[in-house]
Amino acid sequence: MKQLEEALHFICSPEFWRMAILWTISLVLSYWQLFKAALFSKEIKSYRRCSPSTTPIRPVCVITGATSGLGAATAYTLSKEGYAVAIVGRSLELLSETIRNIKDRNEDAYLEAFQADLSSIQSIMKFKISLQQWLLDSDLHFSVQLLINNAGILATSHRLTAEGYDQMIGTNYIGAFALTKLLLPLLESSPIPARIVNVTSFTHRNVANIQVDNETVSGKSFLSSNRYPCAHIYEYSKLCVLLFSYELHRQLQSMEKSHHISVIAADPGVVQTNIMREVPSILSYLAFTVLRLLGLLQYPEGGISSIVDAALAPPEASGVYFFGGKGGTINSSALSRNTKLAHRLWETTCNLLSQTPYGFEETWMLPAQFECHKENE
Repeated sequence: MKQLEEALHFICSPEFWRMAILWTISLVLSYWQLFKAALFSKEIKSYRRCSPSTTPIRPVCVITGATSGLGAATAYTLSKEGYAVAIVGRSLELLSETIRNIKDRNEDAYLEAFQADLSSIQSIMKFKISLQQWLLDSDLHFSVQLLINNAGILATSHRLTAEGYDQMIGTNYIGAFALTKLLLPLLESSPIPARIVNVTSFTHRNVANIQVDNETVSGKSFLSSNRYPCAHIYEYSKLCVLLFSYELHRQLQSMEKSHHISVIAADPGVVQTNIMREVPSILSYLAFTVLRLLGLLQYPEGGISSIVDAALAPPEASGVYFFGGKGGTINSSALSRNTKLAHRLWETTCNLLSQTPYGFEETWMLPAQFECHKENE
């Protein structure tokens, strides 16, 4: 009875209808790009997968949110490709279970589990130290070849991180930003081309405009109403991931010593994972059933295709948006490709992080941006 009441309450919210209607439309629009290109014989820009087996070192991959769903499936696939995989998650129990499951299917897998909460900057910084120590103690090269920012949540109630950010934005965007910046030295140290893959979502297409200031980036500006706008915040966080990805791509391409680091956004589409666990179970079951009948639902083993495509694409692939599998790419929304907006978002995020006890502003800026920042003062 309680579950039914929760479901009815959620159905009456604008967030439910936003998810049910707008999210479906944005998903169809993404697939339409692929279909339109095939229909009018336009060439879809696609990239073949390159196996890392020919590299002179065993490559290291860091995957966040790797204890279930897409993260766990990707970790298994990349372990089969020869990567030493650092599996990052919040639960020690689930981390151990994931390691066992992968080892059962691939006894040669080189795995290490790290407990970290991507919504906590302190936890991310502790993870960096643990990762560095693992690399020093192992027979691996002291570097990282692949970072996959996969961790993400869909929260239906307001919760704050220790730094005072909305937890959904903190996990989906700010945590990915902070982790990437902190691991950049390890990526730069790679003797072979390195890559960052940021997992985003077609839902970003529903954001028509965006304010970039401390209140909005931290999520505080969304809390003026009595109802938590979960769908809107999720869309916003995934748009931020894209703006961040493209800005990072541009910055790295302009830096001589970092030109061998590529940045790719990957959109897996709709995948049946536990990301909907906070949505009333009756409604999530109904949604998955409808999407399955429409042929739009994937299971993690198939849903990881865009992520793996992005991870194994050739070194020259950077600043692109993978979607639909088979190495295919499409265009993200026009708003996500706004360079001025992306630059403002980066500076605002740096400013937010500089207000934490975990580093000054130059800790979070890329060198080229820090020099530009000083010149403008």
